[in-house]
Amino acid sequence: MKTTGIMLCLLFRLLVPCYAQPGWQKAAEELIVTDPPFKQCHASTLVELAPNRLMAAWFGGSREGGKDVVIWTSLMEEGTWSKPVAIANGVINDTLRYPTWNPVLFKDKKGTLSLFYKVGPNPREWWGMMISSSNGGQTWSVPVRLPDGILGPVKNKPFQLADGSILSPSSAETATAWKAHIERSTDGGRTWNFIPIDTASTFDVIQPSILQYADGRLQVVCRSKQGHVMQAWSNDKGKTWGKLSSTTLLNPNSGTDAVTLKNGLQLIVYNPDMPGKDWWNGRSKLHVAVSEDGTNWSDVAVLENGTREEFSYPAVIQTPDGKVHITYTYDRKNIKHVILEQTK
Repeated sequence: MKTTGIMLCLLFRLLVPCYAQPGWQKAAEELIVTDPPFKQCHASTLVELAPNRLMAAWFGGSREGGKDVVIWTSLMEEGTWSKPVAIANGVINDTLRYPTWNPVLFKDKKGTLSLFYKVGPNPREWWGMMISSSNGGQTWSVPVRLPDGILGPVKNKPFQLADGSILSPSSAETATAWKAHIERSTDGGRTWNFIPIDTASTFDVIQPSILQYADGRLQVVCRSKQGHVMQAWSNDKGKTWGKLSSTTLLNPNSGTDAVTLKNGLQLIVYNPDMPGKDWWNGRSKLHVAVSEDGTNWSDVAVLENGTREEFSYPAVIQTPDGKVHITYTYDRKNIKHVILEQTK
């Protein structure tokens, strides 16, 4: 029955292409970097610093996992992206250096800007690092290593509740399993509490995003190895989580990101395909879907419709003017920025 359901879902998508539906349109799209100072880049993150002022960050170097890979940032002001600047690396000492991975930008309600990132030889052995800024990224603090067992947000942005609690969506990868979890702080990020998500599940899930509903419930949506975006729910502000289950959204073992819009809709950016035998399979198409209840999702925009390219690892935010800003890996050569707006 499970196999039949997957095949029917794939057949439906082949017969009914998911082109952009009325109500959403691209307001702008552009590559962030001119003459990239790196051979490859990946895993962007995005934050609004002030009206009409955004910051993006990503890792870049010779290749993913190369020791020369560092964290780069760029500012968008008046619609123009600045020349990227390297702000964090994996240098340990004069003779030891590791690659950096998966930066995540986060501005809390007090205005403090944080950049979380990972350092280490690979995702199974990396550790969490953090720098902060009190002046909108003009200057940064000395890097701080997070406590053992705390990785920080592993790909997607933290979520701050009305009571000030910060929920950091995280996950760990081992040789035998992938497990998602939440790291919760009630003191502005000084200390963190580890909260597991369905450790008994057989699903391999990482890189969650957090969504919020009007009735107070929270939902995580996660990347998985099982061909679909997976989900879990919390009824107590993220202190505990229910069992993982499959959504109807396809997932080719690739990162997603999601955001709760101001009108109450949930929005996700994802690769609408199944895992394939080749690494690029499933990452050449990138779609946007929305949902009212987190259960029934409808595609509303096509960001990319490639064949063998890689368009992946999106980051998404909504600014106060209602526009949705998305950044993502553009074939490992650049980071693309797209602005979506909902028409009346």
